[in-house]
Amino acid sequence: MGNVLVHFSHQRMCRNIAALVGRSEDIVKQHLLDSGLQWSIERGEITEADFHAALETRFEIRIDSDQLMHAAADIFWLNESIVPLIDELKSGGMRLVLLSNTSITHLKFIRTNFDILNDFDAFTTSYEAGALKPDQAIYLNALSKANCAPEECFYTDDIPAYVAAARTHGIHAEVYSETHHTREALRLLGVRV
Repeated sequence: MGNVLVHFSHQRMCRNIAALVGRSEDIVKQHLLDSGLQWSIERGEITEADFHAALETRFEIRIDSDQLMHAAADIFWLNESIVPLIDELKSGGMRLVLLSNTSITHLKFIRTNFDILNDFDAFTTSYEAGALKPDQAIYLNALSKANCAPEECFYTDDIPAYVAAARTHGIHAEVYSETHHTREALRLLGVRV
């Protein structure tokens, strides 16, 4: 999802939270990303309430929960170039399955603010699967929702290691850089787009 369907910025998340808690972006980055707290919520190891409590403890201040969740999630903007391709795939009868390292907070924000996920038939998220890409478990979860053989699937991601991991499962996979490259990769597989 990230940097394919929607672009995002962890720096923006740190900036948003820094403004909320009155700390520097570097300090927020240390407590949020470098400490692994963000990856814990994305793995589903902690809830939004746990995330909130952890940051209150780390910064030794009370933080409004709604403001924190908004600050943590208002980091996305739509990849406009991918929208027509998603529409074409769906209208062509393709089953669309999201495979994403994401938190419940981020998924709720994206679903509320963008229509890009409306055409998807199923979702495999790291927080529900309990695993982050490139862990094998998340790919197996996605394949179970695809309702087809791995060699009938196509996956794209901006991170080469995640694409390589998908390929180990027999999935056709390509690194995402620009939508027209993804369109061409699909055409080479015989998909009409």
